[in-house]
Amino acid sequence: MQYLVKDFGRLCGDMATTRTPPSDVSAEYIAQDIAAAIVAHRLPPGTRLREEALARAYDVSRTKIRAALLMLSKDKLIRTVPEKGAFVSKPSAAEAREIFAVRRILETALAREFVARATPADYKRIERHLQQERRAVKADDVQLRNGLLADFHILLADTVGNSVLTEMLRELSARSAIITVLYQSSLDAACSSDEHHAFLKAAKAGDVELACRLMVEHLEHVEHALNFTDELPAESNLITALLT
Repeated sequence: MQYLVKDFGRLCGDMATTRTPPSDVSAEYIAQDIAAAIVAHRLPPGTRLREEALARAYDVSRTKIRAALLMLSKDKLIRTVPEKGAFVSKPSAAEAREIFAVRRILETALAREFVARATPADYKRIERHLQQERRAVKADDVQLRNGLLADFHILLADTVGNSVLTEMLRELSARSAIITVLYQSSLDAACSSDEHHAFLKAAKAGDVELACRLMVEHLEHVEHALNFTDELPAESNLITALLT
């Protein structure tokens, strides 16, 4: 998700104190700002993003707003509906279940292959990645945290060396990442990182069955911890959500 801001905490702090965007605001800045509001759950799933309200909020043309919305659409954070406008993405619980069901099948096979093929150098590389995960979770850096949690699974696939499997997991992980950004709590993200550590420990010990079981349980935990109960407020104030 390219446009999720790198320094989320700082940006939210700046927004809270200045309440106004810079005079030379760019489409990319607007995309980052909206992404930060989505990640912070200040723009709930399903919120309509009105071009005219955004143009007033940032004091820019609707052309620039459309460019920002296109960036967010490419990252799947918003969806556009012909003749209705742009809305914050709202993946359904059914879609999440389908995605995680497929991932459990694929990643059970991946776990077996990983245990069989991983070298000491691979383990060192992934252990360094897990250290980064822990730091991001502790710092509550939502963008970095979610990116690293998703990349862990891609690293396993890269180690196995099956390009078709890797491509499939990239697509599924990207769709999962949107769901977790919208519906996963910081506590659940910390649990996910702990489960990554447990999986790697079992794999390094050569315990194939335990590694497979831990992978399945991990994906089940992520799925079951998703909270789809957030509802859109009856009077959602877009400008307030973006600039306070």
